[in-house]
Amino acid sequence: MTSTLPVPTGPAVTRADPDAYVARMSTFTAVRIRAAGESDAGAIASIYNEGIAAREATFETGERTADEVVGWLGREGEPVLVAELDGRVAGWARVLRSSDRCAYSGVGEYTIYLSATARGRGLGRQLLDSLVLAAEDDGYWKLQGKLFATNAASVALARRCGFREVGVFERHGRLDGEWKDVLVVERLLGEAAAAGRVETVP
Repeated sequence: MTSTLPVPTGPAVTRADPDAYVARMSTFTAVRIRAAGESDAGAIASIYNEGIAAREATFETGERTADEVVGWLGREGEPVLVAELDGRVAGWARVLRSSDRCAYSGVGEYTIYLSATARGRGLGRQLLDSLVLAAEDDGYWKLQGKLFATNAASVALARRCGFREVGVFERHGRLDGEWKDVLVVERLLGEAAAAGRVETVP
């Protein structure tokens, strides 16, 4: 089963329905967010390569291939989602485990990329919200992001999706010879998020 936004009200989507990860809000009528498959690998690589070329979101400099993307897919507990706009993949998002240590098994790092033509239209919010749901369903209790501090769009997206700013790694790396600061953001999920909530008495 797949879902096309807007989404009707109802229970949260679970892994029992892996193609139906959907955002809670929509500004489009022809957006579908689903688990990525091998047939999406070429589009994912192309969008990633746009981001690499732009030098605004990653320290990576070498282009990625569809075969490399296929290697990401099907890894247990590391969801990869795509967003289709009018039937074409316009963005993707992924969670990677942050560490092999058992104590950090529920901590993941998110990555999200949109095609240039899909930016600034609310698609990133839908895709990241959906990735949060997928991560919660896979048992993650925290998602982290490492963003170029100069990437205003990525920073704004993280804020809109409930991530808090932890701090800045100054001069964290060089890209084309230029130092880049990296902003660290995080969002608690599931039980970790619930544990910090204070119940109010009416």
